[in-house]
Amino acid sequence: MITFQMNSEQTATPPSVSWAQRNSCVLLTFNVECEKPEIKFDSRKVYFKGICSPDQKLHEIEIPLYAEIDPEKSKYLNKGRFIDVALVKLKTDDPFWPTLTGDKKKHHWLKVDFERWQDEDESGDDYDMNDMFSDKIRDFDDENEKDESSSEGEDFLPDTQ
Repeated sequence: MITFQMNSEQTATPPSVSWAQRNSCVLLTFNVECEKPEIKFDSRKVYFKGICSPDQKLHEIEIPLYAEIDPEKSKYLNKGRFIDVALVKLKTDDPFWPTLTGDKKKHHWLKVDFERWQDEDESGDDYDMNDMFSDKIRDFDDENEKDESSSEGEDFLPDTQ
């Protein structure tokens, strides 16, 4: 009988993270499949840790944020193949962050999510965080419907009889 045992000395690697922002919030996506992630919010940082599929690899990161967030209002949703996070910014004179991290380094694991990005001069920041958590579900469901219809390899031709 073979059993999997997590090695406590296993080296953790940072997960791939995509980010976008609005005037009132920062949107993160942890691009990993993790059944039971540990995610914590602090006023100046976000912490992620989890054993991620399919290779049962340990991913862990602490992200020092550019500015303060409201940890009580910030939330996340595990969507199976990725984890969406909404960090609520605290009100400041300049709500637009020039970067996600406060350490001013270029990180190999961090990418900009241009599909969800909104520039500071764009109007309509009334972004419903519930919508943020449902838009990816709709997109994912639409992709699955396309995949299911094309993965069968069948051409849907009318009957000729």
